[in-house]
Amino acid sequence: MTQIRPRRSVLYMPGANERALEKAKNLPADALVLDLEDAVAPDAKEAARERVCAALGNYGTREVAIRVNGLDTEWHDADLRAAASAGPAAVVVPKVNSASEVHNIERALELGGAPEKTKIWAMLETPVAILNAAEIAAASSRLTVLVMGTNDLAKELHAAFVPGRAPLLTALSTAVLAARATGKVILDGVYNDVKDTAGFEAECRQGCAFGFDGKTLIHPSQLEPCNRIFAPSPAEVDHARRVIAAFDEARAAGRGVVTVDGRMIENLHVEEAQRVLALAEAVGA
Repeated sequence: MTQIRPRRSVLYMPGANERALEKAKNLPADALVLDLEDAVAPDAKEAARERVCAALGNYGTREVAIRVNGLDTEWHDADLRAAASAGPAAVVVPKVNSASEVHNIERALELGGAPEKTKIWAMLETPVAILNAAEIAAASSRLTVLVMGTNDLAKELHAAFVPGRAPLLTALSTAVLAARATGKVILDGVYNDVKDTAGFEAECRQGCAFGFDGKTLIHPSQLEPCNRIFAPSPAEVDHARRVIAAFDEARAAGRGVVTVDGRMIENLHVEEAQRVLALAEAVGA
């Protein structure tokens, strides 16, 4: 069975906040992104960089990434060098717009001595990035995850923040297509209103329906609903098991037609059932 690493919930933690970094040790996030960008004031960038790199070993087997400052900022090069030396699971890079930028990031990590385990997570946050999404995703085997930056994307599009995200649907779908065409993981963008539980859950369900692997989060209160919605439900696990069992039984008996709950089952349904069970097993572990 295919092995899957769950990335249902990916929580941003402010790199300048020592208390928050300590609290993150006990949070049930699938992955953490220790942030040097939006959550850190300019005069705190260097101290945050040192703190984040020193904190990497404090989270057990959790997947921990560092979000560096953007390519066009004065802190980007130093952030990449520090991250390469520290060796996190990944480096999250904001506003990646082209394959050539991915190549530059990859070279900088290699020159900085980054271990092979340190992957690139590219944030898609501009119209140009969406139009180049497939090219970006295919640029490097070291790039393993695409991350939607929906706040910046909406700003660049002059789009309204409305329930259902109608102005962003084309961009979201295009990014998912790019991820699936190139075998990458893709994470949905953040939800800004941490007190709007119903709206957040609705957006998680929308992202899950679109095919996103998980969602980036800005507050620990968002972890439980996100983990629940992006994990297979007991009913989905049961159905997956019955699909595989029925298909195996029919094949052993030489039957060409298989049905489960009145619906015809083909190889593609079996493959999806195997993916569901692999994700459920990984979540349980």
